[in-house]
Amino acid sequence: MDSPTGSYPAAPRLSLVTLEEAREAVRLLQHFADDSPEGQEAGAWVAEVALRLPAED
Repeated sequence: MDSPTGSYPAAPRLSLVTLEEAREAVRLLQHFADDSPEGQEAGAWVAEVALRLPAED
């Protein structure tokens, strides 16, 4: 009988985005950071995501 939560393949999964793509997204989203409520959310989100990225060499 199958597991109620399903089964997952043993093979590694590909990333949703590459590190280069993530850095580009952070760079572009920084342009939306301003004093508007949406801009403040964008700024907070981009700062959080940027902290998760590995440092550049």
